[in-house]
Amino acid sequence: MVNRQAPRRVASAVMNSLKGGVTPRVGLEYIAVGRAREINALLHDIDIIKDGGAAFRFIVGRYGSGKSFLLQTMRNYALDRGFAAADADLSPERRLAGGGRQGLATYRELIRNISVKTRPDGGALQLILERWISSIQSDVVVETGLSSDAPSFNEAVYKRVHQVAQDMESMVNGFDFANAVMVYYRAYITGDDELRSNILRWFRGEYATKTEAKRDFGINLIINDNNWYDFIKLLSGFLVKAGYNGLLVLIDELVNLFRVPNAITRQINYEMILMMYNDMLQGKAQYLGFFMCATPQCLEDQHKGIFSYDALRSRLTEGRFATENSKDLLAPIIRLEPLTHEEMYVLLENLARIHADLYNYEVSVSHENLIYFLQVEYERIGADTHITPREIIRDFIELINIIYQNPEKSIAEILGGARFIITNEYDPTDKFADFEV
Repeated sequence: MVNRQAPRRVASAVMNSLKGGVTPRVGLEYIAVGRAREINALLHDIDIIKDGGAAFRFIVGRYGSGKSFLLQTMRNYALDRGFAAADADLSPERRLAGGGRQGLATYRELIRNISVKTRPDGGALQLILERWISSIQSDVVVETGLSSDAPSFNEAVYKRVHQVAQDMESMVNGFDFANAVMVYYRAYITGDDELRSNILRWFRGEYATKTEAKRDFGINLIINDNNWYDFIKLLSGFLVKAGYNGLLVLIDELVNLFRVPNAITRQINYEMILMMYNDMLQGKAQYLGFFMCATPQCLEDQHKGIFSYDALRSRLTEGRFATENSKDLLAPIIRLEPLTHEEMYVLLENLARIHADLYNYEVSVSHENLIYFLQVEYERIGADTHITPREIIRDFIELINIIYQNPEKSIAEILGGARFIITNEYDPTDKFADFEV
């Protein structure tokens, strides 16, 4: 738990995001609780990626169970460990494959959101390319003793850049990727801002035709629905040469594939997942990880879900020995269990403190108030199987907002104090002990 005061900018982002039912991109360290085993398993994947391996995981849980929160937590861990991270939410317009450039739209979203530690909010592509050039220049200075003003300095740097480009040419589409890198370097050195902007557009997948790319900088290839994943693999290799530890790709809202009405389109998307999965596990990808979030129905439905594709079902179905009490967290699928009552208590305590940081007052929600609130939430009909952290968090933020704006009111009064008796100890096994008719 982080006990220091949250900056007001961060506190505001956390409160506004959670009240709106979405995961904040900043300030997660102030509210993170539980999920230690899941995080450790995913951190092991990140270590494997750093060593030149690859990882592919499905994070599965009901709506509001914390999938997106875990995904963003891993994103922040990856950035802190010297990785680049790119994330995208799937939607009707963004899929893994499709005839209407939906796969390309997902690639563009990933590149738009690509982040590194020094630029965690996305848009880091240009920074990555320029850091790569600067690191090569620094290496040349150290190794040759040449100053940047020396006549032979640029030639030495060019040879090093060319060597990096050659190393990538053996990969699928690597020749064109390497040419684009070389063109960007020349534009950087000569100060040609227009050419540099065009190359960045090409990397972002914004060229519509090969003719345009050929005209602007002599590359007869564009990124499209069919090859965008190849460019993700090329990018992960390039990132390592630029001084990063690898690339973590985070795909949320996989449920949008389940909702695709056309069966053939769904199967094409599931074939794409299968191809990625095989690449990761067979060692065809390096320094690359994919974490994807799905609901149980999206995964397991035999008619429309991922398991409707036999090749994926046979690879992903759990074995015979895993149970609720002994899970295999090294398997491709990580299933999220609800947070315990104790973990929810700690989370609400953190939120009360952040709310006080934001509005500059002393925390007024007592231990008894928190227990009382949790009693009210968990005694709702169907709460045992259907209530999620998202619902509890949203209700709690609404409660402390009302208390802040109406200090004369008590929590018991707002929640309906006649129905419950506040007790100092909340026993979740004695479900209706405090209920009065």
